[in-house]
Amino acid sequence: MTSIGKTIAFFRKKKGMTQSELAEKMHVTDKAVSKWERDLSCPDVNTIAKLADILEVSVEELLNAKKYEYQNTKIKAMVNLVLKAVAVAMGIGVVVLTILKQIEITSSIILLGIGITCIGIYLLNDHQDVF
Repeated sequence: MTSIGKTIAFFRKKKGMTQSELAEKMHVTDKAVSKWERDLSCPDVNTIAKLADILEVSVEELLNAKKYEYQNTKIKAMVNLVLKAVAVAMGIGVVVLTILKQIEITSSIILLGIGITCIGIYLLNDHQDVF
């Protein structure tokens, strides 16, 4: 589950605002916004509605951090599935066409290159949190 701080940072950046700009609109210090985003403190309950207005989201969206993480997880899983499927399809295609003697070496190399590229993207995408 994504924290309220990460959600505030996400929507702030999406609007192209700095922490200082958000702080000025909220009538707080930029240090307060920094603490919110690092989950060292939370905005006052009485200011949540104003924060949502400034970020142009609903209070529910602002507080429902789990929803965005779930959607991102589903999208990432679908992209990973497609990348693996393309890689497997390229490999199988080359093997079958080679057995049937219906493919030239240049075309085989191109198809295998596409498959290897998809696996590389999958591996980078799957381990992007490590970097």
